[in-house]
Amino acid sequence: MNKKNIKNIGVFTSGGDSPGMNAAIRAVVRTGLYYDLKVTGIYRGYDGMISGDFHLMERKSVANIIQRGGTILKTARSEEFRTAEGRKKAYEQLKKHNVDAIVAIGGDGTFTGANIFYDEYKVPVIGLPGTIDNDLIGTDFTIGYDTAINTVIDAVDKIRDTAESHDRLFIVEVMGRDSGLIALRSGIGTGAEAILIPETKTDIKALLNRLETSRKDKSSKIIIVAEGDDAGGAFEIAKVVKEKFPGTDTRVSILGHIQRGGPPSCMDRVLASRLGVAAVESLMEGRNREMIGIVNGKIHFTPFGNAIKHNPEVNPELLKIVEILSL
Repeated sequence: MNKKNIKNIGVFTSGGDSPGMNAAIRAVVRTGLYYDLKVTGIYRGYDGMISGDFHLMERKSVANIIQRGGTILKTARSEEFRTAEGRKKAYEQLKKHNVDAIVAIGGDGTFTGANIFYDEYKVPVIGLPGTIDNDLIGTDFTIGYDTAINTVIDAVDKIRDTAESHDRLFIVEVMGRDSGLIALRSGIGTGAEAILIPETKTDIKALLNRLETSRKDKSSKIIIVAEGDDAGGAFEIAKVVKEKFPGTDTRVSILGHIQRGGPPSCMDRVLASRLGVAAVESLMEGRNREMIGIVNGKIHFTPFGNAIKHNPEVNPELLKIVEILSL
């Protein structure tokens, strides 16, 4: 499909929100307008596609949003789109509003749905990786990841101030049900004594030994735990630690959804802008059913089927760094 076949591109955000989604929306809309195309915003993800919550976007529709977190198009997880009936309704709405190609901004669930939808209705679709977890294959970084880890670092730096003042041990739980990449990078960046992630089995005995060794040398200690860690999360770890070291002032902090919010970092704004421009241009070139990412600084295309296969292995170099620097 070339430019003359595409006249109206739909854009939507789906699944969990991530900082930088608005920058991506802005880039898609303004790139479409630059090439004299119409761009239709689809509100509330696949739910909005099914119900026909479509709005024609103009230049001013995306003014002053590049710095905003969240998504102006709203987002949702759609159970109805999982059904053949729901997808049929979505297709009928696209045809009704003359949308002939779509840009899907989201994660693995978003791309899985888009892949099935193309199989059934052959609507061209390009995906942008919008998730704080950075767990998609085919891009060095996903939109929102850089902001999320910097949010964690900012919070843990502040927690360490009070930990230092009171000689406390803080166990900080961060997001990452299936992926520990937020925990891993933010843990290295904050100088954590231990980092517990789903990709590696937690050795409780080794953790306790490490804490025993550091008790005399360090007045404050930080353990970063991804919520999906096999030991059961921060409260379970805290329970074990308190039993072993009853005299240690141990506290738990769950950072939760603050990791999703806030203004996107410069890196996320630029990443989202590059990917948004590439999404429109790739649809015009006839590309389809691919996620666009950045690999080694260059635009990279990955078929949906490959992008959504989460890699359970983490960079061994980073794991080695954790081992060396946590002494």
